[in-house]
Amino acid sequence: MDIYKFAISSLLFNVIKTDPEWLHQQTIRSFSWLSQRNISPPASWVNHRLQKSLCLYDSRLEKNLFGLNFPNPVGLAAGFDKDGVAASIWSNLGFGFAELGTVTFHAQPGNPRPRLFRLPLDKAALNRMGFNNSGAAVMAARLEQEKHELIRSIPIGINLGKSKVTPLEAAAQDYLDSFRLLKNLGDYFVVNVSSPNTPGLRSLQDASMLSAILDLLQQENTTHKPIFVKIAPDLEWEAIADIISLAKTYKLAGIIATNTTIRRDGLKTQVIDQTGKSPQDEAGGISGEPLRDCSTEVIRFIWQQTQGQIPIIGVGGIFSPEDAWEKITAGASLIQVYTGWIYEGPMMVRRILAGLLSKLEQSGLNSINEAVGLQTKIQKF
Repeated sequence: MDIYKFAISSLLFNVIKTDPEWLHQQTIRSFSWLSQRNISPPASWVNHRLQKSLCLYDSRLEKNLFGLNFPNPVGLAAGFDKDGVAASIWSNLGFGFAELGTVTFHAQPGNPRPRLFRLPLDKAALNRMGFNNSGAAVMAARLEQEKHELIRSIPIGINLGKSKVTPLEAAAQDYLDSFRLLKNLGDYFVVNVSSPNTPGLRSLQDASMLSAILDLLQQENTTHKPIFVKIAPDLEWEAIADIISLAKTYKLAGIIATNTTIRRDGLKTQVIDQTGKSPQDEAGGISGEPLRDCSTEVIRFIWQQTQGQIPIIGVGGIFSPEDAWEKITAGASLIQVYTGWIYEGPMMVRRILAGLLSKLEQSGLNSINEAVGLQTKIQKF
């Protein structure tokens, strides 16, 4: 690893004893600076080095879904770039697509701090951020300016959430208001009804409530932008089956599986450094390795129930090429990373892509498309 890679990895990703939210803010500020159009020569040099060091291009990894071209199947999950301040930088870091947000119609500060914690023994994170963001109008203004200045090289998705101040019975209108502001600025959209950190939000996964949201969005969706729904890993199989039925009824582009989990069983980290408390005593959702197997089971279930006819974006506990391959062969057409990327550093995406190419060669496959659902086809759930 050259000095450049070491510096980026150490300063931005692996400062373990630093407050994780402060570190995230400093990182996103740096990426925001690098993503500006009229940047200084030093920033241009850094962008060039990022591309050279972190990107891997191979036609076997390309995907074409919902009318969008993905250079590779590895994307950045929602939660890192909540306000879309670094939308144009993610392709330089090796990603095949990136998802902005979660954004809400009303700007909101999120939950009180501290609200983001590391669980290092579990290679996990616990968060209760609460959809902190500047609001849909601010994101729309920023992306509108970028639209006239930059050419996107990867698809950019926008993850929509419900504003905390909006009553549950008015949730559908809240999602619609955000979508109206942003519908011409994202390449695809995600209805996030599965975060555990907004009171009552997960109740919107109920078929009747979710149906109301999807109905309004698709009425407004005259340009046929791909719309996904993001679900929790803690749902019963019957509830997931209901969501699959709604996905078919409302002609959704697919399902994102999964969000964070509220389960705490099996955790090795007994005390959180920042608080001195047990993870059992801290509210929020768990991401990272403890989520990996559960999210893969959900992916496999959806793929089998739909016979692979509804595309799945798999997310949860991906740290290695093996993790990525497991998600894809279970049925995920695309995958997303976040917590793994934080722990493993910026070279992780390139390592995963190189590993996927090796897996294709070992399996005698010609493209990543042939790997989707490969194991699920020969396994009974």
